[in-house]
Amino acid sequence: MTRQLIIADRVINDDSDAYVIAEIGHNHQGSLTTARELFQAAAGCGVSSVKLQKRDNRGLYTRAMFDKPYENENSFGATYGEHREALEFGKAEYEELQAEAGRLNVSFFSTAFDIRSADFLAELGAPAYKIASGDLKNTPLLKHVARLGRPMIVSTGGGTMDDVQRAYDTVMPINPRLCLLQCTCGYPAEFAELDLRVIATYRERFPEVVIGYSGHDNGIAMPVAAYMLGARVIEKHFTLNRAMRGTDHRFSLEPVGMKKMIRDLRRTRMALGDGRKKVYASEAGPALKMGKKLVAARDLPAGHVMTAADVAIKSPGDGLEPYHLDAVIGRRLVRDLRAEEPLALEWLEAAVGAAAGRSAARA
Repeated sequence: MTRQLIIADRVINDDSDAYVIAEIGHNHQGSLTTARELFQAAAGCGVSSVKLQKRDNRGLYTRAMFDKPYENENSFGATYGEHREALEFGKAEYEELQAEAGRLNVSFFSTAFDIRSADFLAELGAPAYKIASGDLKNTPLLKHVARLGRPMIVSTGGGTMDDVQRAYDTVMPINPRLCLLQCTCGYPAEFAELDLRVIATYRERFPEVVIGYSGHDNGIAMPVAAYMLGARVIEKHFTLNRAMRGTDHRFSLEPVGMKKMIRDLRRTRMALGDGRKKVYASEAGPALKMGKKLVAARDLPAGHVMTAADVAIKSPGDGLEPYHLDAVIGRRLVRDLRAEEPLALEWLEAAVGAAAGRSAARA
């Protein structure tokens, strides 16, 4: 079975470029203008999609957590609930951003953190749903979103293989349009804790689904390594400026970094090739210049029986290749050769030993 996922008009499979999600989250800081700027910058980098996060804050958090004081340098409200509400977009903002994404020709969807948010996104016609690592064990949410029938991208940070298997078994009978992302939900994640080889483990264990990587690491190198291991969906947090207020900016990519990452991912796909060894026209000049040929090590007369000492190996490679050396030694020259004159097999008689053997047979 060929693993494949289609989001909007993009086909994602082992032969495709990486499907890159610019995770904007709440890096817009509650500003629709900033969100538009982030969408525009991400599209300019060449991303496949832009993504926000959707929460029904009052239904999602306990009253104690909603009312918990949250006064720090990254806060947008006096309590955690006020902070979250200040960053939350409603229907009007989502509809404006949908139109902006359409104009920019990028897909736009969100992480649904609860059932009401999933339904909100369904009413807007979201082309896909992201499920955060924190909901890997939330089988009621997984089932609800699966029934919506859209592609699901599920992060697996903070979970065991049993948790991943449970999520897979929950979704697949309802909706096989699933992608699993290897993720470490440290913010930022340490390189020693990324466990990129889990991508290969997932590919072996779940051969029917596309596997990807959600990176909270700093930098642009790890997505390329993830692609080499078989990840075809890459999610990276995105910001206009890492110094902006908020907890996610410090490990987010700025436009320059996102553009370079996408460039490197596309180059990686091209560089992988099809597994067949080829010789390209572009190699002809260097191969001639650096290659070697067999030449006479000194002036040699016709009738001379060649020895290893009579042959030199020199550039350029426009003559008899060095792998013919064993076929030259022991054979007799049929013409004179000057020093450094290229050797040719037609200037050599049959091996002396072979000729003697034929003579003995005739006698």
